[in-house]
Amino acid sequence: MPFSLTTPIYYVNSDPHLGHAYTTVAADVLARHHRQRDEDVFFLTGTDEHGANVARAAAEAGMEPKAFCDLVSARFRALAEAMESSHDFFIRTTDPEHEARVQTFVQLLKDKGELYDGTYGGLYCTSCEVFYAEDDLIQPGNYCKLHPNRQAEWVEERNWFFPLTRWAPRLLELYDANPEFVRPRARYNEARTLIAGGLEDVSFSRATVSWGVPVPWEPEQTIYVWVDALLNYRTALEYGLGRDVTSTFWPTSLHVMAKDILRLHGIIWPAMLMAAGYDPPQGLYVHGYFTSGGQKMSKTLGNVIDPFEVIDQLGADALRFYLLREVQWGQDGDVTWDGLHRRYEGELANDLGNLVSRATAMIVRYRDGRVPDGENALKPVHEEVAERLNAIDLTGALEEIWTLVRATNRFVEERQPWVLAKSEAEADVRRLDETLYTLADTVRALAVLLHPYIPASAAKILEAVGDPGAISWERARLGLLAPGSEVRQPEPLFPRAER
Repeated sequence: MPFSLTTPIYYVNSDPHLGHAYTTVAADVLARHHRQRDEDVFFLTGTDEHGANVARAAAEAGMEPKAFCDLVSARFRALAEAMESSHDFFIRTTDPEHEARVQTFVQLLKDKGELYDGTYGGLYCTSCEVFYAEDDLIQPGNYCKLHPNRQAEWVEERNWFFPLTRWAPRLLELYDANPEFVRPRARYNEARTLIAGGLEDVSFSRATVSWGVPVPWEPEQTIYVWVDALLNYRTALEYGLGRDVTSTFWPTSLHVMAKDILRLHGIIWPAMLMAAGYDPPQGLYVHGYFTSGGQKMSKTLGNVIDPFEVIDQLGADALRFYLLREVQWGQDGDVTWDGLHRRYEGELANDLGNLVSRATAMIVRYRDGRVPDGENALKPVHEEVAERLNAIDLTGALEEIWTLVRATNRFVEERQPWVLAKSEAEADVRRLDETLYTLADTVRALAVLLHPYIPASAAKILEAVGDPGAISWERARLGLLAPGSEVRQPEPLFPRAER
């Protein structure tokens, strides 16, 4: 069964930050899990590179826009790679293949009578590059809710428009037919309320922005940056893999994003697609924002957590684990360096790392590094984990896994294999074999369960227990490790870190 998912493409007017890492890791966990289930997966990420903000940032850096985009896009690509993202394609909206297809799509809408010429005047946030109604801005002063230090400016210009109002009934039908079209439920309610409350037609072009894709029939205008950006989800399938795979992966199974772009993805995007004759996406998952120490992250406050710095100090797996463990997926939450170190030391190093070390060390010591015959005495959790992941509850799935980590550590203390090893009684020998088998096999299953979250560490665990590369979801059950498998004690998975 094909499964396609996307992150939003990240805007290159500034460097990547922790929020970008969060979205990418969440999508990567889902992509890896669906591959474990032997599904055909297409995972897309990339960068959004047109618009006035990019042109302005390039000018401030003393660079031409394309050279500036090349530089900053490379940083986003470096972050994705450092986070161990398994994406299938990294799209750039300055790709000539993308730009040509954007023009084709917009021409199609015009040919279908879905674009019209008009003049628009409205309050415009230059940071968002979006027009807002007064009710959507902070009063008094018309300040943007996402950029509260910036006043929206009155902009009036002749544009091409998309008749969004015409598509409101179809949008309501889409939402009502699929109550999980947007998750979590609060975001679904938010988007549906916006539709039911009345929509306005939206500008599809800009007359005053030169850094963008030209409107095909009027090249002195450029296609609005967010139209260009949204279309990446379609265009990437047409050229990203060197062949057109839309017949396999369209409509997109899941868009993952932060809540600030819900209106674009949950309302305008499906309306655009339906107007063009394409199926809308199957679903959206919208996550929250991070604060640090209860405050918005800022360099002035000194509370910024740089993902590259975390990876340099603790490794990518530590950051991947922390982001999805600390904050309930889908909600706003607080992250700090202290919290990161507590999770690293308490759960990764002590709970999991020590478990792997003890289990492998005892098999090496008591059974010459060979897994004894036995049965697993613990309760499996793979079905509960799968249910959570099916519901896109990434934090809940990780907690289900950790119930098995904790249960295995309790099992060690209750069984006390170091005491059993001193006895020559036949019953104690059998009990020690069962204990050691349970430990080796459970550690193996934990590696399979944790592969989507901490892939590098999971691979090391599987190698240590003699089952390298066996990450298929079928291997998440207990009792599958072959007796006689060769075990070795690995180097510490999560070495002590300096604070």
